[in-house]
Amino acid sequence: MTTKAPADPARTIPILPSLDIGVTQAFYRDQLGFDVELYEAEQYLIVRRNEMEIHFWKTDDRKLPEVSACYIRGGEVPFLHAEFSARGVEKLSAFAVRPWNMKEFYVWDPHGNLLKFGCAPEEI
Repeated sequence: MTTKAPADPARTIPILPSLDIGVTQAFYRDQLGFDVELYEAEQYLIVRRNEMEIHFWKTDDRKLPEVSACYIRGGEVPFLHAEFSARGVEKLSAFAVRPWNMKEFYVWDPHGNLLKFGCAPEEI
């Protein structure tokens, strides 16, 4: 028996901690160019940009964002690095081929969450 996959495939969406939802909202909107949906009553934030989507939940534990990360992969990554550089995004790493043969750059958000962006060098 074969089953055809639905047109809207399942996706993985990271849910990262935020020490201050307002600060997180401003950073992802103003610095990284995401659209935002804020659910104040829930202290929950959803940010989207093209096919990227990240959720945030409010925490008071300062250690959680420092050990949280997500990986964003695809052919759009070189454009994103150029855009973030032009915007002057702080805590933006160089865009370089890593030992595991992925060209990557990193951004740390204001609370310490690590966003890793990468693509195979042949995708550039």
